[in-house]
Amino acid sequence: MSWALFIDESGQDRRNSPYEVLAGVAIEDRKIWPLIRQLSDAQQHIFGMRLYQAYGQEAKAKELLKPKTFRHAAQLPAFEQNARGRLAREILLDGTAVTRDRLTALAQAKIAYCEFALNLARSHGAQVFATMVPQSAPRPPSDDAMRKDYAFLFERFYYFLNGMPDDPMGYLVFDELDKAQSHVLLGQVSNYFIRTRNGRVRSRLIIPEPFFVHSDLTTLIQLTDIVAYVISWGLRLNGMTLPARPELTGLADRVKRIRFSRETEGGEKIWGIKHIRDLRPVPLNPA
Repeated sequence: MSWALFIDESGQDRRNSPYEVLAGVAIEDRKIWPLIRQLSDAQQHIFGMRLYQAYGQEAKAKELLKPKTFRHAAQLPAFEQNARGRLAREILLDGTAVTRDRLTALAQAKIAYCEFALNLARSHGAQVFATMVPQSAPRPPSDDAMRKDYAFLFERFYYFLNGMPDDPMGYLVFDELDKAQSHVLLGQVSNYFIRTRNGRVRSRLIIPEPFFVHSDLTTLIQLTDIVAYVISWGLRLNGMTLPARPELTGLADRVKRIRFSRETEGGEKIWGIKHIRDLRPVPLNPA
């Protein structure tokens, strides 16, 4: 048995998002394909077609869950499921054929799909890990050292694996950046797992070399994108002052239900989502 950690980001452009989020969704290997199939079937059922067919690219959470989606969804009472799918399909096939019914049905379908995806992830035993970083957080002066948010994500993923029976292995699946950025990240991750004490301990259960995939072709990276967006805009931890969008509360509650948590032998609660105020790495005891 092994677990894959699918990793994606939200708000990395440091423009409008209240928090920069690095999120990971862990899925057990034998549940990956059933989850992918059910998410794909859900798109067909809810929209009348696969989202990639509709958009020709990844359906990003910032488009599925933008404020306008919720305004459009509230224009009319909820459509019956079959009618909603038919109307959503019609406007997806012909974006010029705009009617109030079609616009409302598509918006309701987008929200319904995101709710279903998070519920489905929970039913498959998914575990969520994430960091929330203010846009003003100090950052490393160079690309040599791995940022603190990545170190936290790997730490909590290791805690999760280490607490499972038989110590299953874990591997990392990243949304592919451009090649130069991917090489930088690959070097940082390699240095962490090979040249630091903490990293070497965690490489016992986490394969140090990550996989890079195209997000528009990888269903579970798309799921992680939804998780990251909902955390950035809708979830707040104690002590966080930036406002959340109230219409995302239901989705944020669904994310909370699948976040990793564990109680230590000393009774301390360890959570999988953390607010980090400074991205500069702590010296990691090179060996």
